[in-house]
Amino acid sequence: MFTGIVECTGLVERCDVIGKSARLRVTSDNFETDGVNLGDSIAVSGVCLTTIGLGDKFLEFDVSRETLNLVTGLSPGDVVNLERAMTLSSLIGGHLVSGHVDGIGKVVAVDEIDGNWETTVKVPPVLTKYLVKKGSITINGVSLTVNHDGEDSVLINLVPHTISMTNLKLIKAGVYVNIEVDMLARYTEKLLSSAKQI
Repeated sequence: MFTGIVECTGLVERCDVIGKSARLRVTSDNFETDGVNLGDSIAVSGVCLTTIGLGDKFLEFDVSRETLNLVTGLSPGDVVNLERAMTLSSLIGGHLVSGHVDGIGKVVAVDEIDGNWETTVKVPPVLTKYLVKKGSITINGVSLTVNHDGEDSVLINLVPHTISMTNLKLIKAGVYVNIEVDMLARYTEKLLSSAKQI
């Protein structure tokens, strides 16, 4: 479980395909690996991955073929957002994020207004029902607020701190991003659908 508050960025150094899976190596000058143990969960651009190797300024993960097919941004040379799993004493500055990507969105517009970036992201139709104005959305592992929910897109605002601290500084029209909807919306849907069957 994560909060969507990115600690820093890293660089995908390698993504070696091994059979139907892959071995991912991420390097970062700013991510403190002290205190990280083998088996720990790390969110890599919103994707929850298990640490299977680490050293000074690098982390390694095994990635399943299913994960590779469902997410974007894990190719060599890609800049990724990094966040270690939350603890029971962690401040939840964003919202509860599972690290299970729901789909891939496409950035269709980025407009700079007074240092902020108003960003429109087209989302898969199956996810739009979970997105509401002033609700939460995770994009590339970053907890963000939905400023407006359209028929097939959302409008979000990126403040300067978020831009500087995450890989969202690299987005522009045409870029694909990982999306996770608020898990509370999914649980609510499940509870309501179950209640109707009673």
